[in-house]
Amino acid sequence: MINYKIVRAKRKTVSLSVNDALEIVVRAPYYVCEKEIDQFVLLNEKWIEKALEKKRSQIEKFNLSEAEINHLVLEAKKIIPERTAYYARLMELMPAGIKITKAKKRFGSCSSKNSLCFSCFLMLYPMEAIDYVVVHELAHIKHHNHSRDFYKLIKNYMPDYKEREKLLKQ
Repeated sequence: MINYKIVRAKRKTVSLSVNDALEIVVRAPYYVCEKEIDQFVLLNEKWIEKALEKKRSQIEKFNLSEAEINHLVLEAKKIIPERTAYYARLMELMPAGIKITKAKKRFGSCSSKNSLCFSCFLMLYPMEAIDYVVVHELAHIKHHNHSRDFYKLIKNYMPDYKEREKLLKQ
Protein backbone atom coordinates (compact mmCIF):
# COMPACT_ATOMS: atom_id res chain seq x y z
CA MET A 1 0.00 0.00 0.00
CA ILE A 2 1.18 3.49 -0.83
CA ASN A 3 1.49 5.97 2.03
CA TYR A 4 -0.06 9.35 1.37
CA LYS A 5 -1.23 12.48 3.11
CA ILE A 6 -4.81 13.71 2.66
CA VAL A 7 -5.62 17.40 2.50
CA ARG A 8 -9.35 18.06 2.66
CA ALA A 9 -10.67 21.25 1.13
CA LYS A 10 -13.73 22.85 -0.38
CA ARG A 11 -13.18 21.58 -3.90
CA LYS A 12 -14.89 19.41 -6.50
CA THR A 13 -12.14 17.04 -7.63
CA VAL A 14 -9.48 14.74 -6.18
CA SER A 15 -5.87 15.46 -7.15
CA LEU A 16 -2.41 14.03 -6.57
CA SER A 17 0.93 15.72 -6.11
CA VAL A 18 4.40 14.98 -4.74
CA ASN A 19 5.96 17.60 -2.47
CA ASP A 20 9.65 18.40 -1.89
CA ALA A 21 9.75 15.98 1.05
CA LEU A 22 8.77 13.24 -1.46
CA GLU A 23 5.40 12.80 0.22
CA ILE A 24 2.37 11.88 -1.86
CA VAL A 25 -0.38 14.43 -1.22
CA VAL A 26 -4.01 13.77 -2.10
CA ARG A 27 -6.27 16.81 -2.16
CA ALA A 28 -9.91 15.81 -1.87
CA PRO A 29 -13.34 17.31 -1.22
CA TYR A 30 -14.73 16.84 2.28
CA TYR A 31 -17.41 14.42 1.07
CA VAL A 32 -15.08 11.85 -0.59
CA CYS A 33 -14.55 8.81 1.68
CA GLU A 34 -11.14 7.24 2.38
CA LYS A 35 -12.04 4.07 0.46
CA GLU A 36 -12.56 6.15 -2.72
CA ILE A 37 -9.28 7.96 -2.09
CA ASP A 38 -7.47 4.60 -1.67
CA GLN A 39 -8.89 3.46 -5.03
CA PHE A 40 -7.88 6.74 -6.66
CA VAL A 41 -4.32 6.32 -5.37
CA LEU A 42 -4.13 2.71 -6.58
CA LEU A 43 -5.44 3.67 -10.03
CA ASN A 44 -2.73 6.31 -10.28
CA GLU A 45 0.18 4.18 -9.02
CA LYS A 46 2.18 4.51 -12.26
CA TRP A 47 1.73 8.30 -12.28
CA ILE A 48 2.92 8.40 -8.66
CA GLU A 49 6.07 6.41 -9.50
CA LYS A 50 6.89 8.77 -12.37
CA ALA A 51 6.15 11.85 -10.26
CA LEU A 52 8.40 10.59 -7.44
CA GLU A 53 11.23 9.93 -9.90
CA LYS A 54 10.81 13.38 -11.48
CA LYS A 55 10.82 15.06 -8.06
CA ARG A 56 13.95 13.12 -7.02
CA SER A 57 15.79 14.25 -10.14
CA GLN A 58 14.67 17.87 -9.58
CA ILE A 59 15.96 17.78 -6.02
CA GLU A 60 19.24 16.28 -7.24
CA LYS A 61 19.57 18.84 -10.04
CA PHE A 62 19.00 21.80 -7.71
CA ASN A 63 21.09 20.40 -4.85
CA LEU A 64 24.08 22.65 -5.49
CA SER A 65 26.63 24.32 -3.25
CA GLU A 66 26.38 28.04 -2.53
CA ALA A 67 29.43 28.61 -4.77
CA GLU A 68 27.78 26.74 -7.65
CA ILE A 69 24.55 28.72 -7.21
CA ASN A 70 26.50 32.00 -7.14
CA HIS A 71 28.20 30.95 -10.39
CA LEU A 72 24.75 30.33 -11.94
CA VAL A 73 23.64 33.80 -10.80
CA LEU A 74 26.66 35.44 -12.47
CA GLU A 75 26.10 33.43 -15.66
CA ALA A 76 22.39 34.32 -15.66
CA LYS A 77 23.17 38.03 -15.17
CA LYS A 78 25.31 37.89 -18.32
CA ILE A 79 23.05 35.83 -20.56
CA ILE A 80 19.42 36.48 -19.60
CA PRO A 81 19.34 40.31 -19.92
CA GLU A 82 20.99 39.97 -23.33
CA ARG A 83 18.42 37.37 -24.51
CA THR A 84 15.59 39.44 -23.02
CA ALA A 85 16.77 42.58 -24.85
CA TYR A 86 16.96 40.65 -28.13
CA TYR A 87 13.43 39.24 -27.87
CA ALA A 88 12.01 42.47 -26.40
CA ARG A 89 13.15 44.35 -29.53
CA LEU A 90 11.78 41.61 -31.76
CA MET A 91 8.40 41.47 -29.96
CA GLU A 92 8.26 45.24 -29.32
CA LEU A 93 7.55 44.60 -25.63
CA MET A 94 9.77 46.33 -23.09
CA PRO A 95 9.98 45.08 -19.50
CA ALA A 96 10.10 47.60 -16.66
CA GLY A 97 13.08 45.74 -15.22
CA ILE A 98 14.88 42.41 -15.07
CA LYS A 99 15.91 40.58 -11.92
CA ILE A 100 17.77 37.29 -11.41
CA THR A 101 16.63 35.23 -8.42
CA LYS A 102 17.49 31.90 -6.80
CA ALA A 103 13.91 30.64 -7.13
CA LYS A 104 13.65 26.86 -7.38
CA LYS A 105 9.93 26.50 -8.02
CA ARG A 106 9.47 28.78 -11.04
CA PHE A 107 11.75 29.72 -13.89
CA GLY A 108 10.30 33.16 -14.49
CA SER A 109 7.59 35.60 -13.58
CA CYS A 110 6.15 38.91 -14.73
CA SER A 111 4.80 41.37 -12.18
CA SER A 112 1.71 43.50 -12.68
CA LYS A 113 4.11 46.40 -13.35
CA ASN A 114 5.82 44.38 -16.15
CA SER A 115 9.02 43.70 -14.26
CA LEU A 116 10.50 40.29 -15.12
CA CYS A 117 12.22 37.84 -12.77
CA PHE A 118 14.23 34.83 -13.92
CA SER A 119 15.67 31.99 -11.86
CA CYS A 120 19.41 31.43 -12.03
CA PHE A 121 18.59 27.70 -12.28
CA LEU A 122 17.55 28.31 -15.89
CA MET A 123 21.28 28.16 -16.62
CA LEU A 124 21.09 24.38 -16.06
CA TYR A 125 18.98 24.07 -19.23
CA PRO A 126 19.76 24.44 -22.95
CA MET A 127 19.61 27.89 -24.55
CA GLU A 128 16.42 26.90 -26.42
CA ALA A 129 14.66 26.44 -23.08
CA ILE A 130 16.05 29.71 -21.69
CA ASP A 131 14.84 31.59 -24.76
CA TYR A 132 11.39 30.03 -24.37
CA VAL A 133 11.11 31.29 -20.77
CA VAL A 134 12.25 34.76 -21.89
CA VAL A 135 9.61 34.90 -24.66
CA HIS A 136 6.98 33.45 -22.29
CA GLU A 137 7.60 36.16 -19.69
CA LEU A 138 7.77 38.93 -22.29
CA ALA A 139 4.39 37.76 -23.65
CA HIS A 140 2.96 38.36 -20.17
CA ILE A 141 3.63 42.07 -20.65
CA LYS A 142 0.89 42.07 -23.28
CA HIS A 143 -1.28 39.28 -21.83
CA HIS A 144 -1.17 38.87 -18.04
CA ASN A 145 -2.70 35.40 -18.34
CA HIS A 146 -2.32 32.10 -20.22
CA SER A 147 -5.06 32.71 -22.77
CA ARG A 148 -5.20 31.53 -26.36
CA ASP A 149 -3.96 35.00 -27.44
CA PHE A 150 -1.01 34.68 -25.06
CA TYR A 151 0.14 31.41 -26.65
CA LYS A 152 -0.59 32.75 -30.13
CA LEU A 153 1.81 35.63 -29.42
CA ILE A 154 4.50 33.20 -28.25
CA LYS A 155 3.97 31.04 -31.34
CA ASN A 156 4.44 34.08 -33.62
CA TYR A 157 8.02 34.46 -32.38
CA MET A 158 8.75 30.86 -31.45
CA PRO A 159 6.79 28.33 -33.55
CA ASP A 160 8.51 25.40 -31.78
CA TYR A 161 7.71 26.66 -28.27
CA LYS A 162 6.05 23.38 -27.22
CA GLU A 163 9.25 21.40 -27.87
CA ARG A 164 11.26 24.03 -25.98
CA GLU A 165 8.82 23.89 -23.07
CA LYS A 166 9.35 20.11 -22.87
CA LEU A 167 13.09 20.72 -22.27
CA LEU A 168 12.18 22.36 -18.96
CA LYS A 169 10.32 19.25 -17.84
CA GLN A 170 13.22 16.85 -18.42
